[in-house]
Amino acid sequence: QVQLVESGGGLVQAGGSLRLSCAASGRTFSSYAMGWFRQAPGKEREFAAAISGSGGSTNYADSVKGRFTISRDNAKNTVYLQMNSLKPEDTAVYYCAAANRGAVNARFYYWGQGTQVTVSS
Repeated sequence: QVQLVESGGGLVQAGGSLRLSCAASGRTFSSYAMGWFRQAPGKEREFAAAISGSGGSTNYADSVKGRFTISRDNAKNTVYLQMNSLKPEDTAVYYCAAANRGAVNARFYYWGQGTQVTVSS
């Protein structure tokens, strides 16, 4: 129903920046909230950031607050995650996710394949 494709991952040194993109299919992109999750080696997937359907509300995990910024361009059906001041502990596979309603606290049902982010010390 909803197809998500992440891009922009890579290898970066600590203190550097990356910008992840997630392209979503469908004609109702603005109707649902979007989020970014990550899964570090040996750990379970964890929430990183979310944005409401309109883009008016955002939410961040404490671990990324002040360093990461989630945004969306509904005209392009794309959500972004700008990651600054990266730390080695940010190393993970980052997944884009879509909810089925627009609220920033909506549950996520659709997932992309993930993109690897590796931060060296």
